Amino acid sequence: MNIAAWATLVPVAIALVAAAAAVLIVIVVVKGTASRDRATVLKAVAEVIRAVRGSRR
Repeated sequence: MNIAAWATLVPVAIALVAAAAAVLIVIVVVKGTASRDRATVLKAVAEVIRAVRGSRR
């Protein structure tokens, strides 16, 4: 494979791994919480994901 293919493939693979990790975190967290606490927990998970990505608002 040439360098251009790697330059395209690596960022896509990283994005897919990060998305899969985020989905798994949400699944694990939601299973262990009561329905009244889910909004707070999902908001906290979203904040952590934004902090990891470096795009805090």
